[in-house]
Amino acid sequence: MKNIEVLSPAGNLEKLKIAYLYGADAVYVGGKDFSLRSKAGNFDLDQLKEAKKISKKLNKKIYIALNIFAHNEDLEYITEYLQKLDEISLDAMIISDPGIIHLAKKYAPNTPIHLSTQSNTLNWAGCQFWLEQGLERVVLGREVSLKEIANIHKKTDVELEAFVHGAMCMAYSGRCMLSMYMTGKSANSGSCTHPCRWEYYVVEKQRKDQFMPIEEDERGTYIFNSKDLCMLPYLDKFIENGVTSLKIEGRMKSIHYVATVTKVYREAVDLIKAGGDFKLAIPNFMSELNGIGERDYTTGFYLDEKNENMQQYEPFNVKKNIKFVGKILDVLENEMLIEQRNKFVIGDTLEILLPVGKNLNIKITSIVNELGEAVDSAPHPKQRLLINKIPGVTPGSLLRIRS
Repeated sequence: MKNIEVLSPAGNLEKLKIAYLYGADAVYVGGKDFSLRSKAGNFDLDQLKEAKKISKKLNKKIYIALNIFAHNEDLEYITEYLQKLDEISLDAMIISDPGIIHLAKKYAPNTPIHLSTQSNTLNWAGCQFWLEQGLERVVLGREVSLKEIANIHKKTDVELEAFVHGAMCMAYSGRCMLSMYMTGKSANSGSCTHPCRWEYYVVEKQRKDQFMPIEEDERGTYIFNSKDLCMLPYLDKFIENGVTSLKIEGRMKSIHYVATVTKVYREAVDLIKAGGDFKLAIPNFMSELNGIGERDYTTGFYLDEKNENMQQYEPFNVKKNIKFVGKILDVLENEMLIEQRNKFVIGDTLEILLPVGKNLNIKITSIVNELGEAVDSAPHPKQRLLINKIPGVTPGSLLRIRS
């Protein structure tokens, strides 16, 4: 079996460190410019240098997304940026626009190029074309099926990367015009306002004051809203069919999301590679993923099921029962220093999400604030606190409450 890469999102340096800690082999990030997630924290050049140092020290990889669809005005600034990226020696650039690929080969000749999923490559001939253009990897379009991936792998030697988890777009390969049309902010330039997540009613032209729900529900309906992708139960099929990089969506998600999903996919890949009983472990893996879910899950196009079940027409059915309450910053002799994210109180039993291994439970018996005062609760976000210690905890572990 080839080395299988778990590729996680990193919207900022904190998320990058968390992704690596919880098992990612590589992360993908965005710069301050030319990325399709302008609302993510993103990295300036100094932060990219720091991120590269961290990845090199840990023997991990870091890729940068330059996946906008460029206008002429974008090209005036991108050549200098490409040169600076080349000096940093990131492990690859993820690009969708052929024009930017052309410039990257000239101005960043030492940095490998991966083809972005936005380029919607769905067949072996397209993959072979990009391989012959000097690209190392193709991130397959989300409309491709597992059966098609197997055929692509048989006919070309290019590395294949595929999304296995995270948010989907209602538009073909994410090329959505709704945001620009409705808000003036272009999804294709990185400023999506996610109008597909809004609630909609139908209005008939002659009855402008009558708002008719498509489903008879006073909360409206989400007619454009895709469910989230989850291919965990089929992970072995991706590996069998030649995918070597398993990609998790979510540069704008929380560190709790990044940690939880990365750990689940890391453990799943390791179990498959070790020849363990993957099918038996799926319910436990899915319990974790369901506990932090934001929308119902779909298998997208991978199973070749082109039907209405991909869209979220009604209010979500997910049973989100895990709440993130804090991050452990340091483990001291008798206490643990944490940064609080959501309220908890004396007497609560919290779960500790460990980077590796089975999670632990801790009953909170003491909370001390930054003034050295014993308190009964932790109500203020980002507050630094000392709590009682239990064995087996490492810095970077996360505190959660299950309901």
